[in-house]
Amino acid sequence: MKKTLFDKVWDAHVVKKTEDGPQILYIDKHLIHEVTSPQAFEELEQRGIPVFRPDQIVATADHNTPTENQHLPIKDELSRNQLERLTENCKKNGITLYGLGHQYNGIVHVMAPELGITQPGMTMVCGDSHTSTHGAFGTIAFGIGTSQVAQVFASQCLLLQKPKSLRVNVNGQLRPGVLPKDVILYIIAKLGTNVGTGYFCEYAGNVFEDMSMEGRMTVCNMSIEMGARGGMIAPDDTTFEYIKGKEFAPSGAEFDKKVAYWKTLPTDKGALFDKEYHFDAADIEPMITYGTNPGMGIKISENIPSENNPSFEKSLAYMNFEKGQSLIDQKINFVFIGSCTNSRIEDFRIAANYIKGKKKATNVTAWFVPGSQLVAKQIAKEGLKEIFEEAGFKLRQPGCSACLAMNDDKIPEGEYCVSTSNRNFEGRQGQGARTILASPLIAAATAIEGKIIDITKQQLN
Repeated sequence: MKKTLFDKVWDAHVVKKTEDGPQILYIDKHLIHEVTSPQAFEELEQRGIPVFRPDQIVATADHNTPTENQHLPIKDELSRNQLERLTENCKKNGITLYGLGHQYNGIVHVMAPELGITQPGMTMVCGDSHTSTHGAFGTIAFGIGTSQVAQVFASQCLLLQKPKSLRVNVNGQLRPGVLPKDVILYIIAKLGTNVGTGYFCEYAGNVFEDMSMEGRMTVCNMSIEMGARGGMIAPDDTTFEYIKGKEFAPSGAEFDKKVAYWKTLPTDKGALFDKEYHFDAADIEPMITYGTNPGMGIKISENIPSENNPSFEKSLAYMNFEKGQSLIDQKINFVFIGSCTNSRIEDFRIAANYIKGKKKATNVTAWFVPGSQLVAKQIAKEGLKEIFEEAGFKLRQPGCSACLAMNDDKIPEGEYCVSTSNRNFEGRQGQGARTILASPLIAAATAIEGKIIDITKQQLN
């Protein structure tokens, strides 16, 4: 029987299954942070249940962390309490924690891949919806709720209904200035935010094969935004080279043995999917969103469409946009490059390449936030920090930052922010804040110009 990548990884981890009901799935790696773990730890303690396999758990501090003066005590009481509880819970249960100030600290979905913790063929979970990021390695990775976090703590397993299979194929040549963020925003705009509900998505075609691992992570990160349980890309030589030499990756003969297995994981030719879509890469342009969900996206050269339904009109009212409006020349006062979607070294290289020799617009407040301490070091090592500073920008310290309003980095009410994050919901970046999702290139150009410009009209390197 021909199997998909998802089937191969799933079937290898089934502990017990019933004919038509839920299955017990073993979880290889459990990632935790300060927001969704406290209640789960508390539940286990109340029931007198120990953490079953603490060595399979990795913790980091990211959502509530400040991105300035991380060496000082945290001012916000809620944030400080959550981080203190994470430290206490990890110490009590023998769990590895990369807390604030640690050399490996960073956003959970940035630091785990760059350390070689994420590997092909694994099952990975985290109490965070964007766990789908790790699927870029050919990994079944998905977000779980607090009660499921407790399940994994107690048993290293989950009781799950096996999702259906979906494949999105993109083939052809991408246009200049089109980045992985544009590819996934285009897919979501075309298919909608519910098309993946009940499915696990595999991305296939030469466009994804040609992407770097950073680009693949950006794509898989936003699978959840089209309703999918997760997204996957088949492991290949690009994957293996990325993992090789990482801190916690296998080495020597063990690495070769792993690679031999990883090469068996890609979907068999002729394997069937429950649903499948095909796109031509040439149709994709740089994208921006205009509404309050990631599916409300347009090519940067297009105008906002006209729809007559209450939710559409409510969204436009919140954003203070009109049907048929172009967003070119829309004044923007805030720009954010960061989040688990776009805070890796490649994203800052792209931004620096555009910014070099230019100056930031005086009306723009720009937060450039690396996803981890390792990314921050790489930015300095490659001389990108100097480029940003000479252009009038300041890099902040690693953390989730202005992706969500759980820390000090909030967008003021009524202000527009061009953001490289993954969600543009009402109030996502602060009460009354208006979020426009875009790629690091669009964000960098907006920061320089102080307004949205049609990047396709410029000569790009």
